[in-house]
Amino acid sequence: MQTEQFEELLKVLKARFENNMNRHKGLEWDGIQVKLEANTEKLRSLSEMERSGGEPDVVGLDEKTGETIFYDCSAESPEGRRSVCYDREALEARKAHKPENNAVDMAAAMGIELLTEDQYRELQKLGEFDTKTSSWVKTPPDVRKLGGALFCDRRYDTVFVYHNGADSYYAARGFRGALRV
Repeated sequence: MQTEQFEELLKVLKARFENNMNRHKGLEWDGIQVKLEANTEKLRSLSEMERSGGEPDVVGLDEKTGETIFYDCSAESPEGRRSVCYDREALEARKAHKPENNAVDMAAAMGIELLTEDQYRELQKLGEFDTKTSSWVKTPPDVRKLGGALFCDRRYDTVFVYHNGADSYYAARGFRGALRV
């Protein structure tokens, strides 16, 4: 990324931070920006989150490590990350009508982690997300071994976790990510 792209991204992130203080009570932007400026790889990941429609924002601070935690905070599952199956194994197993990509590989390429079910539920305490879409979440190995994968959404003012074949994909299902800086 060019310096001007980093600067523009920092402006976007700062504005989102200031407009959503309920997501990160007690945190100050200046310290976060210093961390970001010192870590261009994390800035690149945030840029990818932003570019694909995730609208990343600070959701907390890990008291043990001092890391700032960002989640995708777009109202719906990020548009640039939809219509993907769960992982490479599922993608390769499809015989026909394969999606272009998978959630696990896309997240890895972006330098982020898929939200866990617990993280997804934490996010939902900060607002109402995925009321029209759904998002793959990190799936326990025992479920994945049997061919399944988990996804979540919010309907009827309740957060639901569901299962599907890992090779399934839908226009309204993507994934949300987490990044630690």
